[in-house]
Amino acid sequence: MKKTPLKAFFLRHRTLHLWLLADVCLLAAFWICQRIPPIICALADGSAAVRQAVGRVCYLVSFSVAELFCVLLVIFAAGYLVWNAAAVTCSRGRRGQQVYRAVLGAVCVGLTIYVGFCYLWGVHYYTESFQDRSGIYAQPVAEEDLLTVTQYFADRLTEAADLVPRDKSSLFSVSKAEILADSVHAYDVLEQEFPFLALDDPGVKPVYFSRMMSALDFTGIYCPYTGEANVNMDSPACLLPATAAHELAHLRSVALEQECNFLSILACTTCGNDAYAYSGWLLGYIHLGNALYKVNPDAYRSIRDHLPASVRADLTDNNTYWAQFQDTTAQKVSNQIYEGFLKSYGETHGLQSYGMVVDLLVVYYRDAAFAS
Repeated sequence: MKKTPLKAFFLRHRTLHLWLLADVCLLAAFWICQRIPPIICALADGSAAVRQAVGRVCYLVSFSVAELFCVLLVIFAAGYLVWNAAAVTCSRGRRGQQVYRAVLGAVCVGLTIYVGFCYLWGVHYYTESFQDRSGIYAQPVAEEDLLTVTQYFADRLTEAADLVPRDKSSLFSVSKAEILADSVHAYDVLEQEFPFLALDDPGVKPVYFSRMMSALDFTGIYCPYTGEANVNMDSPACLLPATAAHELAHLRSVALEQECNFLSILACTTCGNDAYAYSGWLLGYIHLGNALYKVNPDAYRSIRDHLPASVRADLTDNNTYWAQFQDTTAQKVSNQIYEGFLKSYGETHGLQSYGMVVDLLVVYYRDAAFAS
């Protein structure tokens, strides 16, 4: 029986076409499962178990397996490009087919990585959030409440500032190695308030190419493929404990970024570790202060000007560090890609969703702030 041109074309690249079809079917199944709560919840439970199992293996080594995979992926991509460029150049009369095969292969690899991400992590965007499970919901914030809670955080920050070691420039000088070692206990107290966060913490891992992370505007990253929480070691240490706690929230299958920031602050300020407490109050003050400045600049300046010189030094040091990467091409491209990713999973505010942590902080700390 004579083959049709379409059938002949399919068979010529049969393996790649079947690979592409499998990816498309898995993505379609994922899209359908999003709308069926029992199934997506079962998938989320399964993905969490898989990530934790893989993570236990990856945490047997001190270096970031995720970072190693990224390096290998870059090498593979470069080799793939060179190899196929040479194949296209050397092919005679079949260059169109060779180009098609190369492009289709790259698409299949990319889609497979994305499919893995959807099933290992994307499922958690469609299950109960931390707010749903805790009953603490972000609500509209009155200016009076925002002002009071910001002042509360500034007061706690002032108290914590004297409890951490400082260098000759009055900058936070707790050892980064010590911060990483202490990360395993960051959630010990908070787990008692929210038992569903309980986890045998493996801690966080340092990233070797941290400077590159800074250029891409990342302080940390959780890798669902390896089950590892990774942190930037190049940026100022004053916010490293809060970053570690943020990534450990992701380790607990909390997907939404603003909820992880909120949990980071809660974990840091309750764990009993002075370095973590200072970092948590500092991160909370930054979020609240930025929000207050938008509605009442004078009140913001009044609170800021009464902060200890050591706190202002840390804030200046942190701002100076990140200013060197501001508005670079790498940062803009990274932010655009990440914002698109957040929106694709329902975080409609994109990167602005980080500001929603203010609503959660005000709701949680309002009573304590007014009582103080």
